[in-house]
Amino acid sequence: MKTYLSIALSLYGFIAVAQETKVDTTKANDLKDVVITGQYGPQTLRNSVYNVRMISAEQISLRAASNVQQILNTELGFRFSNDLTLGTTDVSLMGMTGRNVKILLDGVPMVDRSDTRESLNQIDINTIERIEIVEGPMSVVYGADALAGVINIITKNPGKQFLNLSARVQEETAGKEYEVLSGKGNHLQHITANWKNNNWSLLAGFTHNDFGGWNVADKKATIQEVAAVTNRWKPKEQYLANTRIGYRRHHFSIWYRLDGLTEDIDVRAGLNPNSYKGLLQTYRTNRYTQQLQSAYKISNKLQLSAIAGFTKLDRATKTVIHDFTNNTEVLSNGAGEQDIARFNSAIFRGTAVYILNNLVSFQPGFEYNRDAASGQRISGSPVINDYAAFVTAEIKLGEIINIRPGLRFIKNSVYDAPPVIPSLNAKLMLTKNLDLRLAYAKGFRSPALRELYYDFVDASHNIWGNPNLKAEESNSFNGSLVWTGARDQRVEFRTTLTGFYNLVKNRIDFGLSPTNNSITTLINVSKYKTAGGTLDNALTFRKSLQVSLGLSYIGRYNELSENDHLQTPEFAWATEVNSNVTYTFPKISGSISLFYKYTGSLPSYQLSTENNASTAKLVKIGSFHTADLMLNKNLFKFLTINAGIKNLFNVTQLTNGSTATGGAHSTGGDVPYSYGRSYVLGLTYNWNKL
Repeated sequence: MKTYLSIALSLYGFIAVAQETKVDTTKANDLKDVVITGQYGPQTLRNSVYNVRMISAEQISLRAASNVQQILNTELGFRFSNDLTLGTTDVSLMGMTGRNVKILLDGVPMVDRSDTRESLNQIDINTIERIEIVEGPMSVVYGADALAGVINIITKNPGKQFLNLSARVQEETAGKEYEVLSGKGNHLQHITANWKNNNWSLLAGFTHNDFGGWNVADKKATIQEVAAVTNRWKPKEQYLANTRIGYRRHHFSIWYRLDGLTEDIDVRAGLNPNSYKGLLQTYRTNRYTQQLQSAYKISNKLQLSAIAGFTKLDRATKTVIHDFTNNTEVLSNGAGEQDIARFNSAIFRGTAVYILNNLVSFQPGFEYNRDAASGQRISGSPVINDYAAFVTAEIKLGEIINIRPGLRFIKNSVYDAPPVIPSLNAKLMLTKNLDLRLAYAKGFRSPALRELYYDFVDASHNIWGNPNLKAEESNSFNGSLVWTGARDQRVEFRTTLTGFYNLVKNRIDFGLSPTNNSITTLINVSKYKTAGGTLDNALTFRKSLQVSLGLSYIGRYNELSENDHLQTPEFAWATEVNSNVTYTFPKISGSISLFYKYTGSLPSYQLSTENNASTAKLVKIGSFHTADLMLNKNLFKFLTINAGIKNLFNVTQLTNGSTATGGAHSTGGDVPYSYGRSYVLGLTYNWNKL
């Protein structure tokens, strides 16, 4: 196993540039939460110029989650789609697909093999301190892919303890299927140790996730059993390891982190009834992510920060022909059935924060990104180099108005990048409890290496990359109104009303090749739009009851609206409602939590022909309710037990009115959602020595 390391300088700013307002707002619970994504330095939610959503370590622990998807699936604006053919899951945010969402691990971009954001579920859930979500374009600060927003996964640091040991085991059924410790069901084991003294810190951890699949016929099953299986969820096994070493002295800090993943997905394809043989495939992913970060405070007016990262991702496909009559196997020789695709990405980012005075601060920076790939499905051995310089300023007009303009200048080695990307954010304190945030940003998404050069050809796919793609560009407008309040430190309340409008130019999507309709390729679509808003409310009562209630209404552009004869609306709208409730019982050191979301039907318009005339047909992916009910109890000083039920409403598939076929994948038929209602039991051990 080779270890790869890139060292450089970047920004994570540790300096808060804005003066604290004289208004007494420290009583509200949300003000105690500190965020760093897109900030000059750690900022409270109230003082941040961006509208940031934060999911804390406590919320993650209460959910007994085994992956990030289980944390985000009840958040407003998030939808997940499952590809049961490949065993992967993608995410969409505020009406835009996962390729428009930037996923960061401590500020380092996560690398994905294809268009889907499968890296989101390749992060060790046990290492996460919090998740910060910024909606809307963040291209000035974070570059390509940040059109819809940024999901920043922030990992745990060694705490104040001299020594800490923690371990976790969790068992979960997959529907009604379960075997103890391995096999059917979901099995998790984790251990972490960290040590810290005045200057040095060291952390190391290991996690094993074993999902036995669902509704999957055994290799020794009868031919009739194999042929009858539908809605298969692929078995998946993950080994995740991480280590971090850090040093801090006076005004200087530096730390290095290594994350490693090995993931196997077991795919059992259809059975040939004439030969009694079927294809069995294994998708193996090896991922290594390294990062080195440093910060140095030169003076009270100037700080330098640095980040360097290197990611290596290999995905291998191995296919055998399994004979169900005698349980023998031989390697297959079909197109694309034996393959290794290799990807690597490096980032170099350096930034300074300069405080001119109490009212004006600047953040100039430089960023370099390099992406490379090779493999049978990669056309050649392409390398993409991206260079960017950016500068933002924070200007305070008294204690009421905070304005942050920004510019990013880009040069790319293979495509024509927008020469300048501007943004303008403003925060206005209307009253001591009411804040208004307004933002305009021009976003862009560069054609990814996989879209330019990745060719996927096998028995059922004929997808070619397109090296002539243009970059996506967007003009986005966002606004939010936030009211916070507290009463006698017993009742704390926060309500947030947001609205957004995105206009995307040159959107990259799948389409048929203009020269050969048997080939699916990637093309630039002239435009795409999203619009909508959210209303989110959070209440804490005497620190024992926490309640949130949210509503979103999101519209996705209907391309058929451009045809005057079809008379269809410009947007297809969808509704979401969510609510999280946690009640704590202090006397017994326990809590009960309910996480709920209603996801409304997802409408779209499909072109059809009736009586030799073209018409627009409204089709929908069905609505559904999802909920998790969890119990947590501290048994002893170091031991916690959690138990509960996930997917209370036992949703497995969603209805789908679409009959469209062709393209990269068929969009007809029921949509897989989950393996059904599951039962969870877990135990966590946490020991500290001060």
